Amino acid sequence: MTIESLLLNAATTKLRQSTERIAICLGKLTDDQIWSRGNENENAVGNLVLHLEGNVRQWMISGLGGQPDVRQRDLEFSTDGGMSREALAEKIRETVEEAVAILPGLTAEDLTRTYHAQNRTASGVDVIMNVVEHFGQHTGQIIFATKNLTGEDLGLVMPRKKTPQA
Repeated sequence: MTIESLLLNAATTKLRQSTERIAICLGKLTDDQIWSRGNENENAVGNLVLHLEGNVRQWMISGLGGQPDVRQRDLEFSTDGGMSREALAEKIRETVEEAVAILPGLTAEDLTRTYHAQNRTASGVDVIMNVVEHFGQHTGQIIFATKNLTGEDLGLVMPRKKTPQA
């Protein structure tokens, strides 16, 4: 295996794993919970999903894949409903699958080339690393919000053992 294939395979695995975790969270929440905000400075789970979809589309599908940049970033945060949990789960899953389909075709030259998005410049490696890290961070927020909204153990990792109280 080459270092390029190791990077691309790891990125694919992480993005798919996080997408599955988001789908599990969405499946535990009602549509009202998905769009609820604790306060005006907080993003709803639905907004975070739209934000991740826009980020992956802009950086990977448009940037690395050469598709037109159709992102409307402000709408990711201003949307306050109108999409069901099923629609959100399908949207993020389709976008991630479209993005990871680009990865196997990338060469060492593509990974060292310079890309531009959001008035920033990044190498292909930086694009992939930033998208995976960003996706993981917001997935963690979605998991935390889901646990707070439902009070449930989501079964994403081995459950903690409860210690007897003294």
